[in-house]
Order: sequence, then C-alpha cells, then structure tokens
Amino acid sequence: MDDRMNKSDKEAMEKEEKATVATDDEPEINYRGWKAMPFIIGNETFEKLGAIGTLANLLIYLTTVFNLKSITAATMINVFNGTTNFGTLVGAFLCDTYFGRYKTLGFATAASFLGLLAIQLTAAIPELHPHRCAAKESGECEGPTAGQLAFLLMGLGLMIVGAGGVRPCNLAFGVDQFNPKTEAGKRGIDSFFNWYFFTFTFAQMVSLTLIVYIQSNVSWAIGLGIPATLMFIACVVYFVGSKIYVKVKATGSPMTSVAQVIVVAIKKRKLKPVEQPWLSLFKYIPPKSINSKLPYTDQFRFLDKAAIVTPQDEIKGDGSPADPWRLCSLQQVEEVKCLFRVLPIWASQIMYCVTLVQLHTYAVFQAVQSDRRLGNSNFKIPAASYVVFMMLSLTIFIPVYDRAIVPFLRKIRGKEGGITILQRIGIGMFVSIFTMLVSGMVEQHRRSIALTKPTLGVVPRKGAISSMSASILIPQFILGGLTEAFASIGLIEFYYKQFPENMKSIGGSLFYCGFAGSNYFSSLLIFIIHRTTNRTATGNWLKEDLNKGRLDYYYYIIAGLGILNLGYFLLCANWFKYKGNSDNTPELELHVNGEKQQSDKP
Repeated sequence: MDDRMNKSDKEAMEKEEKATVATDDEPEINYRGWKAMPFIIGNETFEKLGAIGTLANLLIYLTTVFNLKSITAATMINVFNGTTNFGTLVGAFLCDTYFGRYKTLGFATAASFLGLLAIQLTAAIPELHPHRCAAKESGECEGPTAGQLAFLLMGLGLMIVGAGGVRPCNLAFGVDQFNPKTEAGKRGIDSFFNWYFFTFTFAQMVSLTLIVYIQSNVSWAIGLGIPATLMFIACVVYFVGSKIYVKVKATGSPMTSVAQVIVVAIKKRKLKPVEQPWLSLFKYIPPKSINSKLPYTDQFRFLDKAAIVTPQDEIKGDGSPADPWRLCSLQQVEEVKCLFRVLPIWASQIMYCVTLVQLHTYAVFQAVQSDRRLGNSNFKIPAASYVVFMMLSLTIFIPVYDRAIVPFLRKIRGKEGGITILQRIGIGMFVSIFTMLVSGMVEQHRRSIALTKPTLGVVPRKGAISSMSASILIPQFILGGLTEAFASIGLIEFYYKQFPENMKSIGGSLFYCGFAGSNYFSSLLIFIIHRTTNRTATGNWLKEDLNKGRLDYYYYIIAGLGILNLGYFLLCANWFKYKGNSDNTPELELHVNGEKQQSDKP
C-alpha cells in the first residue's frame, strides 16, 4: 500500500502519539496511536467477515432453506437493509448524545454476535426451519411456521441493532486514537483510512467466495456458524484492548442546536429581514466549539431571523445568549443551512442506489438461472459470488482514478481533485443508468436463450436454467462497481466535508439512510410492478421463474427513473453552494466617510 510507513517513520509517529494533550479544564489524553490498531483493525476485520459472511448469501438462504418465494425474500431483504441503514441515524444520535463511541461499539458488536448466532441456529436445528423443499417448479413447498419466522426475525432484529451502532461509529473510533493536532497523528489518520478500507475489501473477498461457497455447497449450518464465530472473536479482540483506547465522551446532540434555530426562526417569522445580514445578525461562537467558522450565505434566508436581536433578547457577559431558544447565532444558522443544503442532494441518492439494490437481489436470481459452471468442469460458482466483480472493479479502478485520472484532470482544470465532488457524483449516477440498460439487455438475451435453446436443468420452484454463461453477467457488475467508485465514494466525501464538524457521525449515517430509502423504494417499486403487470397481457414481470417474466422491462423502468433523477440532481448541483465558500456572500458595497469600500466577508 502506497501510504505504508517505513519502520523509522512508524517509530517516530508512535513516539509522538505518546505525548499527552491537556488543558486547564480537561483531563490528559494519552493517544496510543498505532499501538491500539491491532485491536481496532482486528475487531473490524472479524466483525465485517461475520456480518458480510451472513448477509452476502441471505437472499439464497431465505429461498432455499426457509422456502420463501423470490419476491417475498427480495422484499424482506430490502426492508431489512432499509431498517438497518436507517438504524445508523439512531445509533449516531445515541452515541453522540449519551453513550460515546466505546460503549456504543461494545454493545453493538455483542448484539451482532447474538443476531448471527440466532440465524445460525435456524440452520443447525431442524425444528427452527421448514422441511427441505424437493418440489419442482410447479410444486408448492411448506413455508416457515410463525415460530420459525419469529426466531429468524429476532436474529435479524439483533443484527439491525448491531449495525446501527457499528456502522456510524467504528471508523470514527479508530480516528479517535490519533492526536489530530500533530503531524504524526494526521499521517496516522490517513494511513488508518487505507487500512480500514483494505479490511473491508478483504472481508468482502473472503465472504463472497469462501464463506458463500461453504454455505451453498457444503452446509448452511457450518457456513453460518463461521460468521458467528468470527463475530465472537471480534467481541473478544475489541474488549481485550479496552485499557489502551482513547474513549471520547458524549458531548450532547448537535441536533439540539438545529432544533433551536428552527424554533426561533418560526417564533420570529414576522420580523422584517435585516439589511447587510452578515454584519447585523447576532454573532457568537462558543470557546470550545470544534466547528469551523462559516461565512454568511444568502440561501434559506428565512432562517436568518433566528439571529436577529430584538429588545427582548438578553445577552450574557461572555457574549452568549441568555436563552438559546429565543436567540441563535449566525454560526448556528449557517450550520443548519449546511444541513438543509445537503438534503436535496441526499434525496437524489435514494433513486441512484436503487441500481445497487438490484445488483444484490435480482441480478443474483439471474445468475441462479444461468450456466454457472467454471469452464468444462462441474464446479459451479455460487450465484451470490458474482457480486464480487462489483468489488473487484471498484478496488481496481480507485488506484487508477487516484494516480492517473485525477492528476491528468488536475493539470487540465486546475482543481485539486481534478473535478468537484458533485461532478464525481453526477458521473456515477450517469454510469448507474448505463448499468441498468446493460442489465436489461443481458436479461433479454438470457431469457431468449432459455426459451429457444436447450436448457441445463431446472431450479426447484424457479424454472429452467438458461445455457447462457453467467459470465455474461459480469459487465453489469463491473459497471456497478464503477458507479460506486464515482457516486458512492463521492457521496461519502460530500457528506463528510459539507456537514459541520460536530455532525460528522450524523453525516456518516446519512449515507446509510440514503441506502435505506433505496431499499424501501425498491420494495415499493416491486410491489407496484407486481400488482400492475399481473393484470396485463404480458403477465407478471417479476415471476419466480424469470424465463416467464420480463425482468428486462423492470430494469428499463429503473433506467428511465434514473434519467429523471439525474436531471433533478443536476438542478440541485447547479444551485448548491459548498460549505465555507467565500463566493457564497454577495460582494455588496459600503459607504464609509463618503468613500466607497467593499464589505468584508465574514
């Protein structure tokens, strides 16, 4: 890895990290830096192996072991993923407001282990799942009983609790171990990000290949037992290192300040706007605030009224308002504006991520009814393992983008990143449309071969296996990886940079909330397509047997919605103003002593 340090640099960093940081009002903080990393990175690696090892093949598990119909299983997965991702917002709030990252991560990791253990028991204990279905496509299989389904849902519920605490906190907890005020700490943080995403890639590779193969071809009980065991190891590793961690305490919810601005703006809605608001509005920044000072922006001007000083407003001797629910500062108002500006962009993420949802659900069903044999051998690649090509294209393209494309664009455009963050997101959204078009064409080809040429057998409860090689599905997964390389990474960077510093956890959870909205919207879309097409001459587009449905039409509809979403995104991007951009404030003129002078921007 390019950012890997040599031995002398690492020793220097560790020496500097040992330095303590203290103030008159705060206790000493002993940053241990890389000495804490074996426990944190080890915990993250085992945790990801456990979680991904179960979720990667969960769709197939629900249809083969629990005998659920494809549309039911896909909807269940979408709802589960949606709830899991929305749960990160709750986890971030509880972490920042009450418990801190250490306690939140400890509780969440334990909850994840219990959830994985419960799911493993549904496979290991015959009484916890239905009898194995041996029926062909025309037969009916015995579904799960209420008790069996309840036990499974309990396991999934515990995993939702675990993910809600782990996802918004684990990256930030690792960063907490380095001193951000020293050069060694800053280099350590940069290197930690590399190791963090390396472990994520490693976990995906192992989960989507080895663990998925064991689940599909050896035993579900063993295949699900491995992730549960790995999650238990993650718990042990995490708590073993507890004595050397830097444990940042909860400082209260930043959403309180957001609520204050909204409430005060409503209370003062009848006030007239002030002239030159960047000079006239109430200014105050708490001494210990970690947020950078923001200049005035002329968007969402109705919020400015929260910072208008009236005769009834009292100000303390230190410059702070006596009642923060009656008067807010310009800084608070601008922080809320940052949040409001991001929300329209976030809304466009929901439709964009619908493409990624299909690549983890219906694209897997495409692989199930395709020829998955490796060469001339009888070895079959597990259907869920084809998702690994998304990850491979993502990890291969990122270094190319960072080392070749960005420097080239930097020379041409003169921008540090080559292109802006929003331009990067827009490119990813365009590629997502192309991904769905390719997926539709591939499905049309797969279905045509299945209906016109000899098939390779029958998948129970689904239909005939097309003789089309499943390798033809690889391009759509590669395109899916490219769209993530542009849009998904761009969105993460966008939220991180555009949110105030004390809202970073919430900003991180917003990305997962976008995925949650995509999961729910995808479920709604499936329901609408299912109910609408069931009464048409062509029949249900999303039948259990893809050969009798028209999945390609479904993909084309998503592509069409993606085009509309891209147009909406371009409008929002053209309107958007980046946080802290000095161009946000209009360059008005002041007259001082009869001379015309340009106003200073705050």
